[in-house]
Amino acid sequence: MKVLHSGANSSAGQNRENIRQHNLSIIMSLLYKGGTLARSQLTSVTGLNRSTISDLVVELEELGMITQAEAVTSGGVGRPSLTVSPSANIVAFAVNPEIDATTVAVVSLSGEIIAKRRYPTQIQPAPKEAAKIAGELIKGLIKELPPKTRVAGIGVAVPGQIRIDDGVVRLAPHLNWVEAPIAAMIQQQTGLPTWVDNDATVSCMAERNFGSGRGASHCVYLFAGSGGIGGGVVVSGVQLRGASGYGSELGHIKISDSKKVDFSGLTGTLEALVKRDDLLEAFKLFGATDDELDVEVSNTKDPKAIKLINTQLDHLGRGIGVLATIFNPQIVVLEGFLDSIFKFNKERLLESVRASSLNSAHDGLVVSSGELGTRAVLIGAAGLAFAPLIQDPSGTEIYKLTKVSS
Repeated sequence: MKVLHSGANSSAGQNRENIRQHNLSIIMSLLYKGGTLARSQLTSVTGLNRSTISDLVVELEELGMITQAEAVTSGGVGRPSLTVSPSANIVAFAVNPEIDATTVAVVSLSGEIIAKRRYPTQIQPAPKEAAKIAGELIKGLIKELPPKTRVAGIGVAVPGQIRIDDGVVRLAPHLNWVEAPIAAMIQQQTGLPTWVDNDATVSCMAERNFGSGRGASHCVYLFAGSGGIGGGVVVSGVQLRGASGYGSELGHIKISDSKKVDFSGLTGTLEALVKRDDLLEAFKLFGATDDELDVEVSNTKDPKAIKLINTQLDHLGRGIGVLATIFNPQIVVLEGFLDSIFKFNKERLLESVRASSLNSAHDGLVVSSGELGTRAVLIGAAGLAFAPLIQDPSGTEIYKLTKVSS
């Protein structure tokens, strides 16, 4: 259950086998993020010669991780070029336990959600209950998958502080989980290797790899759901994690002297002042999905609701202004209900950002809606299970359905 981190120690020597594994990993990473690519693109991007690319592609094809096909052309002379794609037969399961439901999805190696199941709960599930629900949903989904499917593992996205080395949830206040070994619990239910990380952290990388942040080397991501506000920061293409993996808890930055508390008991934070529950109360909703809440926000004409939304926009703008001054990102991506209020009055938010940050920090800054929406957390969670496979394609076990279901 230990998470593998990319990037070799710069002081480590490189033998021929290490170089081969490194090159296989580069090819898999490019295909994971880019989907179908021509062999010529792989040659151009990696700087490797055509013969080396050909050998690497053949090896990955023999491992069952990629497929090759002739490019579809409308004419031309000469032999058609070959394209390379991630195998459609390799999937991962994504699990997202929340206060009102546990969601499980099947995600392909190309980042497509193939199937999804949501199990509603009246109150927040205990860790054992969430693990049992996830296990049952996964077993049901396995029965619907084609026989040739292979499974990389399970990725779990939890709204809380995660010790990523062993998949223990140190604290998830909205779920009322403390020191919960959720990775071990789900692995016991399914027999599949399981990785766990913070929901906003994995969503950040999903948007960075597949969504609005694609191509940005410097990115701030803010995600808000029923578990509060979280985020992620990418600097020079690397996601900041901190000494113990708890970094980028952006919802807990202090932006006010207000005595309102967030879900971790801190006062005057972004999470304390921009709350989903306040919006639900304003619209007299209970247990609404993000999509349902988005409809209410976009269509409201109620003066009290509008006042609340504008107040939240002012607070959100202050938070983004602080983050822009610290990290100087190219783009800030908003997901969840933060995106809903942003779309309600974009200029008000941007005015607050400008008033709360240095000119040099907000000049050229783009604030954008997330492209993936509710898919981000599931695609990001699946990425946890795909990470070892991408890092070590020839040394990572992938599970056949017969072995998983037995």
